[in-house]
Amino acid sequence: MAERSLRGMKIGASSLETEEGVRFVARQEHEYTCPNGHVFHKTFAEEADVPALWECHCGANALLKDAEEPEDTKKAKPQRTHWDMLLERRSLEELDELLEERMEQLQKRGLRSR
Repeated sequence: MAERSLRGMKIGASSLETEEGVRFVARQEHEYTCPNGHVFHKTFAEEADVPALWECHCGANALLKDAEEPEDTKKAKPQRTHWDMLLERRSLEELDELLEERMEQLQKRGLRSR
């Protein structure tokens, strides 16, 4: 039985393709610095337009070394939060009143379930 067993490769074990005849594009490495002190490098093709800003792993925008920050990012408004939009519709006094009403409802409901 062992003499008749088939031998071969596992599926997905390795590729049968070679890098023969493949020419890689010329590359260049650029350094980015985050305002939080993180420094990292990104590799781009030589013909590629290198962006001045790249998002760091911490979420901040890192600036390309020896580059100036683009004008459009300096003028950007901060994103409105849910709290900002809520304050556009209601005053703090109204919110306090609604909170008290809701707390009373929850307390009444809690007494009924016991």
